Amino acid sequence: MNRLARPQRLLILLTVLGLLGGCSILPTASPQQVYLLPSHNSAPSAGTAVDWSLRINQPQASQALDNARIAVLPQGNLISSYAGSRWSDPAPRLLRNHLLNAFQNDGRVRALSSDDDNLQADFSLGGELQAFQSEYQNGAVSVVLRLQARLIDSRSQRIIASQRFEVRQPVSDPQVPAVVVAFGQASDQLAAQVLQWTLTQASVH
Repeated sequence: MNRLARPQRLLILLTVLGLLGGCSILPTASPQQVYLLPSHNSAPSAGTAVDWSLRINQPQASQALDNARIAVLPQGNLISSYAGSRWSDPAPRLLRNHLLNAFQNDGRVRALSSDDDNLQADFSLGGELQAFQSEYQNGAVSVVLRLQARLIDSRSQRIIASQRFEVRQPVSDPQVPAVVVAFGQASDQLAAQVLQWTLTQASVH
């Protein structure tokens, strides 16, 4: 009896395993759309190159923004994110790279680095990223970027200038691809403002 029962048990086990393999009981993850932050490369500046160096640091951010989710404020102070979509990098890193790209394209600051390199520079640019999201107000959608920028003398570690920048870019379509385009437009505006401010402040000091 035992010799007959053992093959039968084996057959039942193989049958069950086959059924489980054909029909998984585990939930399947929804596909994620990964977005790069769009960037419009402006023409190099015709201005004179400066003789000082600059390191661009990732700005500090709250936990709500220091991640790769595409943040949205659908109402009031409620912060959420677009389902099934995310950035290629956390928001502070995206903005740091966008600023670095803007300075490189401009060309007046030739000695550029980032906090990834950890190289010595005359000045460092950083601050706090206070908003990097889309917001709904009265049925309209806008992308809002807010950066409290700080320019620091690397030798003395003294803050030589601090400025709050805010950009609001209307979004024509609430779908994620259009929102991402608006993020890129807002980031271009913010980068242009920060670049000019940095050149002015550093040259004075």
